[in-house]
Amino acid sequence: MNNILLERALEVLGNAYAPYSRFQVAAALLCADGSIFTGVNAENAAYGSTLCAERSAFMSAITAGKRDFVKILIIGGENGNITSFCPPCGSCRQVMCEFCEENFEIVLYDGARFESAALPQFMPRSFSL
Repeated sequence: MNNILLERALEVLGNAYAPYSRFQVAAALLCADGSIFTGVNAENAAYGSTLCAERSAFMSAITAGKRDFVKILIIGGENGNITSFCPPCGSCRQVMCEFCEENFEIVLYDGARFESAALPQFMPRSFSL
């Protein structure tokens, strides 16, 4: 399944809008029903308005009525060149905590190999109500 998610993320990576950092990111989110939603980062001159690839994928899935998520694969690199792992930022991790169970898997790819971990390893002691 990681290879399918990687293919989907690679398909959209070039669509990322990163004129300021030149760091393009793409994500492929797998839902429990097998559907996959992708997202890319979209930067903005008002930096706080920037949207990360992970949150973009989640919001697309949520808009389509999905709420049961299995895993997300994230890739990224300067000018779209994948040379290292691209872990999710804190805001994206918090969104994952809002919508995912503890067994939700985060998969990273560095251009040669996959590395994955469950959500609590990325976001221990997360904030919740």
